Amino acid sequence: MANIRHPVVDVHTHVYLPQYAAELRARTSAPRILNWTNGVKTEERLLILDGEPSSGRPIGPQYWDRDEKLEFMRRHGINISFVSSANPWLDFLPADRAQTLARELNDNLEEYCATSPPAEGFSGLKTLYGFGLLPLVPDVEVSTIIQTIDHLKSLPHIRGVIMGTKGIGKGLDDKALEPVWDAIQAAKLVVFIHPHYGVDSKAFGDNENGHVLPLALGFPFETTIAIARLILSGVLDRFPDLRLLLAHSGGALPQLSSRLASCIQHDPIVANRLKHDARYYLGQLYFDAVAYGSEELTFVSRTISRASTFQNGGGTVDTQVGSTRLLFGTDHPFFPPLEASQKWPSVENNLAAIRDMAGVDSEAKHQANILGLNALRLFDLHDQLYA
Repeated sequence: MANIRHPVVDVHTHVYLPQYAAELRARTSAPRILNWTNGVKTEERLLILDGEPSSGRPIGPQYWDRDEKLEFMRRHGINISFVSSANPWLDFLPADRAQTLARELNDNLEEYCATSPPAEGFSGLKTLYGFGLLPLVPDVEVSTIIQTIDHLKSLPHIRGVIMGTKGIGKGLDDKALEPVWDAIQAAKLVVFIHPHYGVDSKAFGDNENGHVLPLALGFPFETTIAIARLILSGVLDRFPDLRLLLAHSGGALPQLSSRLASCIQHDPIVANRLKHDARYYLGQLYFDAVAYGSEELTFVSRTISRASTFQNGGGTVDTQVGSTRLLFGTDHPFFPPLEASQKWPSVENNLAAIRDMAGVDSEAKHQANILGLNALRLFDLHDQLYA
């Protein structure tokens, strides 16, 4: 297990609660769980989008069984996990059903977490905490979303919400979401922004490449576009205390942030819209460390560290800041090993990437931050660490 002073905390780990899995099994079109046969064996498969390669992916108890989650954590030395429902969340449901199911699943997730064992070595904390769901679907009354946020505030083990990029149909820059951002900020909930739809699948061509291009490129590009739109809309100016955590290390946003800033500077429609240079806002965001490479994580960290220099009025580079806004994640139960293995290469690669980051490899405190302490601070649980 991790050193008792420095817990390992996973902020990117998913579950399909049994009630949600039952909802998907009852469907006849994507998203759905279906029985698939190759003539030799029959297995359940998860199909989250129409036209998905290989008729979806195999799905089993690791997606909903808590004991499997806890065993995965033990195997990889993870003390605490912040569990979120995996995509597509409630996007496919009518508003009334989404509202009802959101409340039921949030209550289920609270029980899932509240009855988990104490974190080993950190008895003041549970092993599991969760991100709740909001009924973010077209035609929903915004007041209904606010009611769900109020309900989440009453669930002590639900510390945030997971959110896709469509909002209630028009994206995260939709002005109709302003009361939602206000309520989330007031509730101090962490918003985990996660992709689902990717980009136009025609861009990936006709060759059979499995899920590689949609997952490696489509998901990160979706996040990149969504957050760029969010920045351009001024949401981060109006709600500066929002706690936004971006999946997959923010996609291509760090790499393209200077290009984004230059395009804004040269466009008369948006040149004077924001309070700060676009690069400043990366320092207001949090990023999971699900990038699999130390060079990539080092780049993200350095991009965050320079953000304050782009504040209106100027600032200085703080090389410490980058490591305070990166958080370890696994993406469990996705990316399992192709062959039986005691440990998952995807998880081991992420751990190695963090430990080999330039500037982090020689600083134990920076490793401890990224591997766990940043998460506990973000979710306001740090004071309970040694209770």
